[in-house]
Amino acid sequence: MGKTITIDPVTRIEGHSKITLRLDDAGHVSDARFHVTQFRGFEKFCEGRPFYEMPSLMARICGICPVSHLVASAKACDAILAVRIPETAAMLRQVINLAQMIQSHALSFFYLSSPDLLLGFDSDPAKRNIFGVLEKNPQDARDGVRLRRFGQQVIETLADKRIHPSWLVPGGVDQALTAEKRDLILSWLPECFEIVDRTLERTKRSLEGFREEIRTFANFPSLFMGLTTAEDKLEMTDGVLRIVDANGKVVVDNADPSTYRELIGEAVEPDSYLKSPYFKPAGYPGGMLRVGPLARMNVIDGIGTPRANEEWAEFRALERGAVLSSFHYHYARLIEILFGLEKIDELLHHPGILSKQVRAHARPNNFEGIGVSEAPRGTLIHHYRIDENGLIEWANLVIATGFNNLAINRGVLQAARHYIGSQQIEEGMRRLVASGALRPGASVPSVRDLARDLQVNPATVVRAYQRLVDAGLLVVRRGEGTFVAEGIPTLPKAERGRALAEGALRYASTAVTVGASREEAAHVLASAFARLASTREGEKK
Repeated sequence: MGKTITIDPVTRIEGHSKITLRLDDAGHVSDARFHVTQFRGFEKFCEGRPFYEMPSLMARICGICPVSHLVASAKACDAILAVRIPETAAMLRQVINLAQMIQSHALSFFYLSSPDLLLGFDSDPAKRNIFGVLEKNPQDARDGVRLRRFGQQVIETLADKRIHPSWLVPGGVDQALTAEKRDLILSWLPECFEIVDRTLERTKRSLEGFREEIRTFANFPSLFMGLTTAEDKLEMTDGVLRIVDANGKVVVDNADPSTYRELIGEAVEPDSYLKSPYFKPAGYPGGMLRVGPLARMNVIDGIGTPRANEEWAEFRALERGAVLSSFHYHYARLIEILFGLEKIDELLHHPGILSKQVRAHARPNNFEGIGVSEAPRGTLIHHYRIDENGLIEWANLVIATGFNNLAINRGVLQAARHYIGSQQIEEGMRRLVASGALRPGASVPSVRDLARDLQVNPATVVRAYQRLVDAGLLVVRRGEGTFVAEGIPTLPKAERGRALAEGALRYASTAVTVGASREEAAHVLASAFARLASTREGEKK
């Protein structure tokens, strides 16, 4: 009988979600799904509201990336007004969007990801957080706090609020930048550059230690999409859409974002409130897309700022085509932080940045408007239709997490098959040795043969065998193969306790399932222990 494993809730994200893993009768992972369990309803409750309210309302969609929704919404409203916003307003929108990108990437890298990267995936979950990082490496924790603070302070300096600002308005921005505020922001930049420089260097040096994760964390072919400039450079606020395939070949180039419905289909699944956008010409689910930092690094031909461009070139050298492993989202975020700092510095030194002309005024001239920008997690689309009174008749939001939905499911499935499969192999091998079915000195199947027989990735078998070698249960003889160790290793007390607790839980679960009493379960366990101990003693003689 198959089994379903549920991970609920999924942590380190904003919102409510869970993961389900479906195991077949043989215990192999047959499917994996990421479920968004929270219904938001923003598109529906916007109906009947004046269109000019949309930016400030849409900023409430997300507490981590409110500026992204603010930018996309304001751009959709610009299209309804049919205005070209002043150059200064366009630059200021870039500054605040980049500031949000920096603070969000800092949150993701230092607060959410670094505990795993610095402390290890097998570390104590109770300490695998920013406080554990603070204890082990205070400098990393401080760097994360300071870098995120910079992004939040820039947003507050421009918009008077750090969270859910309403500074962006249809036609531009609400208030011009003063020289005092500009100089204040510029004074914060040197420390931020220092933080990014040392973090990038440390991250690049550490990649060799994550070869397995790079190989197994959502590493598969897909399409990648993002905004670019007309010169195919990195663009976060305006630009045109570009799509490339897994080989880095351009599939769609210089596409007007207002034509997104010709390129993007939107599918829904019954087990999630999150939509699954896809590349329409390839169909569903074959048109799987990835967006966000990794995608943006793959779709561009260069970044556009000198230091970030050097890092990007080094990043793209990791693979011949597109960089496929989602593990490299971490690396890409740091490059985008560097780009954001360089670009903010450039924009704030522009001679027109202090102009008082920051808003274009007009009445609605179109009944429809589309705004597209880049959010920290990827391409974001806001699409509105209004009636003759300027009230929203229909709204459609295509968010970055939705674009990544198909890839998230695929990545979870890949990781689950890797880790659950390796655990099953490890446990099975331990049982065979414990029962005497595999005697000391006996050879075990090769990685290739066992992977073929179990229909799993060879990397899964490698991981299981390596754990057994580390535990002293197996030994590798170069040129001969892998064998059961001659002696039974004695594990450290703590490790022995964990192994016993895990095994006891599985046994107790079986006992409860079949309706055994506590006494019956204890008796069977004692008998099995005595039988195995007797067998071991006989082998020693």
